[in-house]
Amino acid sequence: MIDKIAGLVNGDATLVHRGRFVDTTFMIAIDDAHTLLRVQEGRVTNVVQGPFITPNYSFCLRASRDVWQKFWQPLPPRGYTDIFALVKQKLMQVEGDLHPFMANLLYFKDVIAAPRREGKR
Repeated sequence: MIDKIAGLVNGDATLVHRGRFVDTTFMIAIDDAHTLLRVQEGRVTNVVQGPFITPNYSFCLRASRDVWQKFWQPLPPRGYTDIFALVKQKLMQVEGDLHPFMANLLYFKDVIAAPRREGKR
């Protein structure tokens, strides 16, 4: 699913416009698999799969594979629809420098949820 995020985000002109001031790298951690996503001017410009020795990123969203699979369903089950619902249930951790994440919260929520659209096709 992560490998499709760049195409889904970059193909959504409204989402790219919303993130036009975003310039950061963040990590999605699924169990022991880590992926860095580089965002520049609202576009996902690079997706790199780990493992990494010393990754450079601003923040990380960490959850189990089961949690991510439920979150990315076209119609997620109750409690799996939002990042903060998962954090509240202690199913996901948000780590690192939260400033870029919180300053662009709606953008990142839509970026993270982009794989849901793939399932609706």
